[in-house]
Amino acid sequence: MLKKSLELLRQEAAESGTGSLKRSLNGVSLIALGIGVIIGAGLFSLTGIAAANNAGPAVTLSFIVTAVGCAFSALCYAEFAALVPVAGSAYTYSYATMGELFAWIIGWDLVLEYSVGAATVAISWSQYLLKFLGKYGLHLPAQLVLSPFETATLANGSVVHGYANFPAMFIVLAITAIVVRGTKGSAWFNALVVALKVAVVLVFIALGWKYIDPANYHPYIPANTGKFGEFGLSGILRGAGVIFFVFIGFDIVATMAQETKNPQRNMPIGIIGSLLVCTVLFVLFGHVLTGLANYTEFKNSAAPVAIAIDKTPYAWLTSAVILAILVGYTSVILVDLLGQSRVFFSMSKDGLLPPIFSRVHPTFRTPMHSSLLLGLFISLFAGFVPISVVGEMTSIGTLLAFVMVCLGVIIMRRTNPDAPRSFRTPWVPLVPILGIATCVLMMVSLPWETWLRLIVWLAIGLAIYYGYGRKHSKLRQQAARNE
Repeated sequence: MLKKSLELLRQEAAESGTGSLKRSLNGVSLIALGIGVIIGAGLFSLTGIAAANNAGPAVTLSFIVTAVGCAFSALCYAEFAALVPVAGSAYTYSYATMGELFAWIIGWDLVLEYSVGAATVAISWSQYLLKFLGKYGLHLPAQLVLSPFETATLANGSVVHGYANFPAMFIVLAITAIVVRGTKGSAWFNALVVALKVAVVLVFIALGWKYIDPANYHPYIPANTGKFGEFGLSGILRGAGVIFFVFIGFDIVATMAQETKNPQRNMPIGIIGSLLVCTVLFVLFGHVLTGLANYTEFKNSAAPVAIAIDKTPYAWLTSAVILAILVGYTSVILVDLLGQSRVFFSMSKDGLLPPIFSRVHPTFRTPMHSSLLLGLFISLFAGFVPISVVGEMTSIGTLLAFVMVCLGVIIMRRTNPDAPRSFRTPWVPLVPILGIATCVLMMVSLPWETWLRLIVWLAIGLAIYYGYGRKHSKLRQQAARNE
């Protein structure tokens, strides 16, 4: 339960030189990183599902409810990121407020979430790439796009086994190379892909707006069927739960604090700014989607945007949306790899993992070994494990991190009330408590398989902590010398 002092964390944040991370990000870069991971393919699928099954045209209100729920956690993240601008995000904040064991649990869990997330997205990226190429008559052999545990039936009726999902492996390794080269280059690449996919969303909104049929908005809030969550006010709330995971990702911005110029000013801008921008885009997107087609048409559809586009004369938009999904997935993988390597870096720097993972490349000033190890692991995972085993990309670990950060703000206000805060979460403890309540409700609603995966992973992590981390903990060694 040893805790890092605020003074020690600030010393780490002030480090400079070839052994430290390079500060190259500004507020705009951070907003782009946040948007890069928040706007993924989920926007193009979950919006239609929530409208058809839960909220109807009032899915726009579901987006607002979700954004408010996320804002509670975002405000707490912003205070911590400005107060303690070091890499590691929720891992570092837990170390300062609840102690080393809790910090390890959160850090180890975030590594899993980012890894599973990146692998899942890479496999989906591969599938969408095949669809995109197929539109132009290009087809890859089935053996090269499936894991060894998957089969495909060819046109002649023969069944073949996959060798590996090579496109999924390729995209992970390619993004890893960009991450290793430097944060500034990663930020430029991310800014480019963010601009492309935001452009597609804006084009969909702009071109679709004049084809909206106002009749599709009546009733705006369909009457409840008598079952909780099926339309009515409860449907808006259930819809908010469905699309909650579209918003998760702004927390990764906090992992980049030690590579940010003037973090006291820019971290709150990046965290809250990305959430605000995405909320506006999502509300407008949902409004146009449910205006072009009646929400009942999206029932059991995995591609609601295609249904909406059919109501316009712009058939080419379907290809543009697939391209936006590809680009969107690419930036999600990028930000996942950035985030998890920084958490790994922080854990290694504290002695909880071998020191090789906190060594910084002398030229690029990035945690090269962490990035290479995790990139290789994820590429193999994406190439050789089917998506059904990788599992749905639910974010129980991220939600657990949100809870810890909200709780940490309450604790830090009591233990260090006079610490200078360039950004303060308003209405403490009300806002953190609301953030905790929102996240716990979301966690309880997740399937038991997700909880089982978390428990098994944490058991492995605790074995590593007690077998290696506890013995090599720099904070513990320092405490022993002082006794």
